[in-house]
Amino acid sequence: MEAARAATPSDVPAITDLARTAVGELGLLRGGPLWQRQDARVEPIEAGVASDVALGRDEGLTVVGTIHDVIVGYGVSHLVALNDGSILAEVSDLYVDPEARGIGLGEAMMDLLVAHASDAGAIGIDALALPGDRATKNFFETFGLKARAIVVHRSLMATDPPVAPEGRDGRP
Repeated sequence: MEAARAATPSDVPAITDLARTAVGELGLLRGGPLWQRQDARVEPIEAGVASDVALGRDEGLTVVGTIHDVIVGYGVSHLVALNDGSILAEVSDLYVDPEARGIGLGEAMMDLLVAHASDAGAIGIDALALPGDRATKNFFETFGLKARAIVVHRSLMATDPPVAPEGRDGRP
């Protein structure tokens, strides 16, 4: 049976393994190499996961998705105070093992994160989808998340080939 629940300290090793897999998987996507340098979890990943699991509900929430009590997915959101004093929930991690996708675990975990954000009085919830990762973008859109900013980038490293926007020739 599939389920989603708040993470506990005993879940940290399984979440850590999934987080390492997620970093490697996302690093292969367009925008992934820079994401790995700027936003991805870094070693010691287990310490960061343990810190997220230990967050108070007024700081954030870590959840897991399970099949027959085996953890096959996880999600993390943090509550961030904005300049005007309001709160925004930021989903920093949401990952399901590829073999467990398509059965509703991502949705069940996201439901918990959205409910937590709502209960905390957040004015909204943000999440990141890398360019060209339509499955992730479409997933988040089913929860009402829409693009509110687009970050553009140009590599200045000789080893990084320029990447044209998907479906375009790169001209404005």
